[in-house]
Amino acid sequence: MGNIKRVTITKAALLVCDIQQKFGPSIFSFDAIVEVTKRLIQVANILEMKIVATEQYPKGLGHTVEELKSQMANIPIFEKKVFSMCIPEVENALPSDNEAIILCGIEAHACILQTALDFLSKGKDVYVIVDAVSSRSNIDRKYAYKKMENAGAVLTTCEAMIFELTRSADHPNFREIQKLIMSISPDSGLSHI
Repeated sequence: MGNIKRVTITKAALLVCDIQQKFGPSIFSFDAIVEVTKRLIQVANILEMKIVATEQYPKGLGHTVEELKSQMANIPIFEKKVFSMCIPEVENALPSDNEAIILCGIEAHACILQTALDFLSKGKDVYVIVDAVSSRSNIDRKYAYKKMENAGAVLTTCEAMIFELTRSADHPNFREIQKLIMSISPDSGLSHI
């Protein structure tokens, strides 16, 4: 059995990739992706984790959806034209001791895949939150997940990641986070792929 990867709060960063309004009508389960990402951001804020976001060509595609922007007051958002989030601005915003990338956003087969591959090639552990990642089609989403997993990324869910980060009901922030866990997760369409 290979090395078991475990993410820790102090060495991880949440990357929120291109969840912009103009993508909404064409992305499968967009509203669910936004809702799960909002939950991730809330938990990361409670745990005081580093969060970085990007917007793909906002001049043409608009900015991050308002539902998320309200949670992102002190979070840097960088513009990009390349598909990967692994750009100098994002890398410079990460703590120097960063070891793990927790990744959510769109699209699975484009920006998420390229980001995962780039950070994996730099030796980072990459965790893809599958219920917070989507594409325009489930076939692209499905095979992007396969490629990322084959490349070494860990596929997991929002709730599983929350439990991994907190590790115990004795965590000092668990009671606050538990309220978020207890709310029903939206259907992100994963059961169909």
